[in-house]
Amino acid sequence: MDEYDFDTLAVRAGQERSQFGEHSEALYLTSSFVFNSAAQAAARFSGAEEGNVYARFTNPTVTTMQTRLAALEGAEACVATASGMSAILSTCMALLKAGDHIVSSQSIFGSTQQLFGNILSRFGIETTFVPATDVEAYRAALRPTTRLVFIESPSNPLTEVVDIAAVAEVAHKGGALLVVDNCFCSPALQKPLELGADIVIHSATKYLDGQGRVLGGAVCGPKVHTEEVFKFLRTAGPTLSPFNAWVILKGLETLKLRMDAQSANALDLARRLEAHPMVERVFYPGLPSHPQHALAMRQQSSGGAIVSFEVKGGRERAWAVVDGCRMLSITANLGDTKTTITHPATTTHGRISPEAREAAGIREGLLRIAVGLESVDDIYADLAHGLG
Repeated sequence: MDEYDFDTLAVRAGQERSQFGEHSEALYLTSSFVFNSAAQAAARFSGAEEGNVYARFTNPTVTTMQTRLAALEGAEACVATASGMSAILSTCMALLKAGDHIVSSQSIFGSTQQLFGNILSRFGIETTFVPATDVEAYRAALRPTTRLVFIESPSNPLTEVVDIAAVAEVAHKGGALLVVDNCFCSPALQKPLELGADIVIHSATKYLDGQGRVLGGAVCGPKVHTEEVFKFLRTAGPTLSPFNAWVILKGLETLKLRMDAQSANALDLARRLEAHPMVERVFYPGLPSHPQHALAMRQQSSGGAIVSFEVKGGRERAWAVVDGCRMLSITANLGDTKTTITHPATTTHGRISPEAREAAGIREGLLRIAVGLESVDDIYADLAHGLG
C-alpha cells in the first residue's frame, strides 16, 4: 500500500479478511493453531512455510497491527511487544551481548534509565549517559564496543528535542545503531527512520492506543534488526496479546486526528501558562522560547501534546497545583484523550537518584501535562485552581 497517504494507511494497512469477509479487523483469541498434517506442522515450526504456530509469537491480529504500524513509520517490519519497556528490553537483549556499550541521552524515561543503569549493567552491558541535545557529547562517549545510541525526542518530561539526523551520523560513523523512542510524537508527527534512525521504539500504551485502555509496545525498522528482536520474543515471550493488538489497531485509525487536535490544545495551553505569574518556565517545542524550537519545527509536524512547566515555590506549590485539579487525571500515564498531570520528580523519575534528576533538569517544581481533547479553556481553568 505504498501509494496511499498516512491517513489511509492508518485505517487500511495490514488487514487481510477471512472467509467471512469482515469489514472491521478480526480478533483472533486463540493460544494455538491447528495444522492440516504433521508435515505442515513441521514446516510451520521450522519456518519453511509461513503461517501461524503459537500465539506467543504468531497471531493474525498482532500481525495486522505490526504491518499497519510499520507502514505508518515507513519501516520494513515491526515486532509488537507487551509494553514499551519490553520493546526496549527486547531490542537490547536481541542486539547486545556482555561487553557491549550503550550511549544514551540522560533525558529519558525513568524506567529506561533503570533498565540501562541497574539491570543491563548486571549482565556486562555498560551505559554512558550524555546531555540530550549535545551532539558532540555522543561522539565523545563512543567506544569501540558501542553498539547502540539511544535517544528520546522529544524527551520525557522536559521535551528536549534531539537532532536525530546529526546523532544518527555520529552513531553510524562509530559503528553503532541509532534507536529512537518515538513515543511522544508517534509517526503522525515524526518519522525518525526518514531522519537516519535505524530502529524506532514505541510504547503503544500511549498515543497509538490513545484512550488509556491497554498496554503495548513495538520495535520498527529493517528486517535485519527486527528479525533478531523476533527471535528473542519467540523464546522469551514478552508478547503483545491479540486483544491489546486489536485495541491498538482501532486507536491507529484516529491517530493523526487526535495528535493534531491535542497538539493544537497543547500549544494554546503552553502560551497561556507562559504568561502566568506563578510559572517559572514552560517547556514546549512549539513555543519560540523553547531552546530547540527551530529544530522541532524541522523534524516534527507540530510541537506535540506534552507541556511541562516549572512553578515557583518548588514541590509544595507543584503538589498544590496537582491537588487543586478537579478535572485533570492525576496519573503518570500519557497519550490519552483525557488530560493527565503528574509530578515527575516523585513519580516517573522518582526511582532515579536526586543527582541524576538534577542532571536531567527535573526539579521539584516541575509538572508534566499530557494534553487531551477537552476544551483548553477548561484545562487551563482547572490548573488555575492551584496556580492561584
